[in-house]
Amino acid sequence: MQTTTISLALAVGMAALLVQQSANFKITPTKKNDTVTVQADKDKAVFVVKSPSGIGKAVIDRQQDKWPKSVIVRLHLKGLESLEAANGNVTLHAAVSVKDSKPSIRLWKDGQEKAGLDKNSPLWTPISILGVDGKPATQLPLKDGYFELQLPAAFFEGNPQTITLSWIDFYR
Repeated sequence: MQTTTISLALAVGMAALLVQQSANFKITPTKKNDTVTVQADKDKAVFVVKSPSGIGKAVIDRQQDKWPKSVIVRLHLKGLESLEAANGNVTLHAAVSVKDSKPSIRLWKDGQEKAGLDKNSPLWTPISILGVDGKPATQLPLKDGYFELQLPAAFFEGNPQTITLSWIDFYR
């Protein structure tokens, strides 16, 4: 798997954004200090998000005919108060907390938090809470750990051109 990142400074109004581009994806974070890199091959893409402020957003445009079979998002945050993944038709929402040393993951779609998603939904998205060593973590805030999720195949039905990721860290 190859990691490719090219940073270009673009003047957009008064702010400068870093556009990160590979042969397969154009990634545009909304904050200049946020980075989203991609490790991609034919069947898999791993988007690695690092956000010093803990609040951010990135637009990911595919530059190939279709999305890989496996799309993974890895968020290097201390906590995950909110994650949104939108494709233009549906928005997936997630929040993660730890209670009594057990992770509590809430998932819903299109802003309907009371109608949560369960494991039988085609949009179900398991989320792992991992320490710096890649092993499951049981405490928040994470110290150099990350949250990892694989976006479900149903999220890519219709082969959307663009997806948008938005995140908020509990411990910003």
